[in-house]
Amino acid sequence: MLQNRSIICFGGEDWWYHHPHSKKHLMRRFARAGNKVIFVNSISMGLAPIANKDFLPRIARKLRSYAKFARRTAEGITVVSPAALPFFGSKPARFANRHLLTMQIAALAKSRGLQNPILWIAIPTAAEMMGRLDESLVIYQVSDKYDSNTMDHATDPKLITELHEKAIAGADIILYSGRKLLAEATHGRERSYLLEQAVDFDHWATAGGGELTVAPEVERIPGPRIGYFGAIEPWLIDQELIKRAARERPEWQWIFIGNRSRGLDIEELPNTHFIPPVDYNDLPRYAAGFDVCVLPWETEQAFTSYGSAIKVREYLATGKPVVIAALPEYESLGDVLRIARSRDDFFKLIDDSLNETDAGAPGRRQAAVKDGTWDARAGWVSELIEKKLADKNK
Repeated sequence: MLQNRSIICFGGEDWWYHHPHSKKHLMRRFARAGNKVIFVNSISMGLAPIANKDFLPRIARKLRSYAKFARRTAEGITVVSPAALPFFGSKPARFANRHLLTMQIAALAKSRGLQNPILWIAIPTAAEMMGRLDESLVIYQVSDKYDSNTMDHATDPKLITELHEKAIAGADIILYSGRKLLAEATHGRERSYLLEQAVDFDHWATAGGGELTVAPEVERIPGPRIGYFGAIEPWLIDQELIKRAARERPEWQWIFIGNRSRGLDIEELPNTHFIPPVDYNDLPRYAAGFDVCVLPWETEQAFTSYGSAIKVREYLATGKPVVIAALPEYESLGDVLRIARSRDDFFKLIDDSLNETDAGAPGRRQAAVKDGTWDARAGWVSELIEKKLADKNK
C-alpha cells in the first residue's frame, strides 16, 4: 500500500453530500496507510441551467459545503470546499479560477505539510490545475462520459471535451471506471487502465445474513419491497417503468433512498416511497428489508449508458436478488445479475426474483464480488503509482 506520500484529489462529487464514491473509498484507505490527503469537493463543471428545478437547491447545498471550508475526517483527510466561479464557459472566469484555486489549495497543502503531491483529478475542469501545485505525478480518473452530461450544467460540451483531452494529454496515469469508457478511449492508451468499482464486502454482507434489525422506515412498508438507493434524478430513473408498475403490479412497493431531485413524476404513486439520504454506516439496515434490489435506470440516455454504479456490487454483496437495466459494465456479471433488456423483461425478472427457490443463489452472488474490495483496489493502484514514480525518477 502507498505510504508516506502526499495526495491532492479533485473529486467530481461532494464528500459530505453524496453516497461514498470510488475516490472517497480510495482516499480513506490511502490516509489510513499513512499518506497525507487533501480532498477537494467538486469544483463543478458549471451552473445548471436556470430552468432546472434544482437550480436553487444545488446552490444552497454548495453554499453549505463552502461554509465547512476545510475540515478533517476521522482518517485525517482534509476535505475542502474552495471558493471558485461556476462559469467555466468564460475565459476570464477560468483564468480567475486557476489563481483562486491555486492560492487556496497551495496554502492549505503547505499548512498540512504536503510536499510534491500526487495530483488526482476526477473532473475535467480540474485539468486547469495541472502544473500549478508542484505535483510529482498526475492521475486522471475518468468516471463518466463527461461531454454527454447536459443535465447538470450549462457549459458547452465542446469545452468539456477540450478540458478532458487536456487532462488525458497531461496525465501520467489514466484510470477508467468503466469498460465502455476505456474501450472508446482514443488517446493515451499506453497510460490507461481499468479501475473497476469495488465493495466494502463485510459492510454489506450483513444485510443479507438476517442478523440486522431492519430500519423502521422500511419495516413499516408492506412487502414485497423493491429497493433502490442512490441519486434520484428525473433523467436517471426510468419513471415510465415505475408508473407502469403502479398500474400492473400495485402490490410491489418501490423504495427509493437518497437525494431526490425536483421534477419527478412518480412522487404521488401509492406504491412508491421516498426516504431521505441515509448515513453509509446505517444503510445496510435499510437494504436488509429489501426483497429485490434494483437499478431502474433510463439507459437510453447516452450519459447513463456509460455508468458503472457502485451500488450494483453493494447489492450483490447483500446476497439479495438484483435486477438491473442493461449496462455494458455489468455484462460480465450476468451469471449472478438479472439484466433487463426491456421494461417487460424488468417485470419478468422481478417476478423471478420474488419467486426464487435456489438456496445457493445468495452465496453465488456474494462470491462474485467478495474479492473485489476497496482494499484490493487501493493496493493495486498503489503499485501503479509507485512504479510510475520510480520510472519518472530514473
